[in-house]
Amino acid sequence: MTAEDRAAAVGAEDGARSKTTAALRGLMGQCPACGRGRLLRNYLKPVDHCTHCGEAFGHLRADDAPPWMTILIVGHIIIPAVLSVEQSYEPATWVHLTIWPLLTLLLTGLLLPRCKGVVLGLLWSTGAPGSERA
Repeated sequence: MTAEDRAAAVGAEDGARSKTTAALRGLMGQCPACGRGRLLRNYLKPVDHCTHCGEAFGHLRADDAPPWMTILIVGHIIIPAVLSVEQSYEPATWVHLTIWPLLTLLLTGLLLPRCKGVVLGLLWSTGAPGSERA
């Protein structure tokens, strides 16, 4: 059985959705059900349906979880780096004001869609209902 066959089998099993597989596929921006279609379009907008398997994602709402997760990860990378550089090299203030905001923005831009994919994958794997509002 190839990896693609296993991926299709995981998506086809009713009630046996692997949270780990769904989260990893979401991290890679792939459909958590089949692993072939895209999960996001236009940077952060989830697709309504997977183009490959037809699984619906438009009803899933990640809300504030992806930004919080991104802040947690970026903060744990940037703050120790700032402190380490300051202790080791004591650069001028303008160096700190140039490097760290740019690095923070870069990491945030790279991690935010991946965090949203993880959250959407986990929501899908748990069968969480969408929060439709009347």
